[in-house]
Amino acid sequence: MTNSMKILIVGFGSIGKRHFNNLVVLGYRDFQVLTSQDLTGIGNLAGLRVCKEINLADALAKHPDVVFVCNPTALHLETALAAAGAGCHIFLEKPVSHNLDGLEKLAALAEVKQLKLQVGFQWRYHGVLKGIRSAIAEGKIGKPIAAHAHWGEWLPGWHPLEDYRKGYSARNDLGGGVLLTLCHPFDYLRWMLGEYEVVSAIGGKLSELELDTEDTALTSLRFQSGAVGLVYLDYISQPPMHTLQIIGTEGRIEWVALCGSAKIYSQSGRAFETLTPGRHFERNEMFLDQTADFMDCILQDQAPACTMHDGIRALELCLAAKAYIENTETFAKEPHRNGFTI
Repeated sequence: MTNSMKILIVGFGSIGKRHFNNLVVLGYRDFQVLTSQDLTGIGNLAGLRVCKEINLADALAKHPDVVFVCNPTALHLETALAAAGAGCHIFLEKPVSHNLDGLEKLAALAEVKQLKLQVGFQWRYHGVLKGIRSAIAEGKIGKPIAAHAHWGEWLPGWHPLEDYRKGYSARNDLGGGVLLTLCHPFDYLRWMLGEYEVVSAIGGKLSELELDTEDTALTSLRFQSGAVGLVYLDYISQPPMHTLQIIGTEGRIEWVALCGSAKIYSQSGRAFETLTPGRHFERNEMFLDQTADFMDCILQDQAPACTMHDGIRALELCLAAKAYIENTETFAKEPHRNGFTI
């Protein structure tokens, strides 16, 4: 089914292209793309209206209905504020920004104008992670006591045809760093287990990668429920590794992203259950379901599944971890601070 809404995509890197392709699959045909790239390489444009834009103000002057904010993190807020000011619904890629300045203003503007604003935490749409969340809520492992999310990637391998040093993930001025770039666990742990705070974090630039941000971070958490947690992130793992373990009073849950499935050991370990995403699961399904859900929110006037508040809270937690790491690095450089001697 073809939909008549006009869509502006700001930023046409890998995630911008992914949203474009998924919107086409969902039946959308009228696009503006704000990019410096040549659009001839995006595939078959038959039946589509695709207009390349250079200036955001000119693009918004054409009155798009929806804006997908997919540019570098440090540019998110400026773009989203302009889109909200123009009365556009907004899909805002994670993290919502590189700092907290102006985010409440954006949230208030979207509320006043009754705009739909969804944040792009696509792991909430992974069928197995949704199943894990339900299993916890149903008490299958008793009371959650501890959680450990581990996500390591090899940054130079993300986009082999591009120089990783020039991408936003490696650049502090564009809002990069492993904590902001791989911030998904900070969101999905809160989504699964409830509110929490960052207790401490250690890490920094520990590898020989050519970047000016942290490439490794280990963050400890304390949940309001009393549970504790760890989030480990890095840019240096070869091969990549993304896992989650949740331990409860009557069992535990183990998930490995590579295979997609999770194992639930419940009834004090006597019962065993496997959650699987299906034989033909493909990673893009999360993004496609997320985009379809957001567009349905607009069409059916419903609240987004992942709100601006969720995005701000995830950023607050990431920035708290980042502050701990920066303070630790300062202490290491100045061993006599605060009367301590190393």
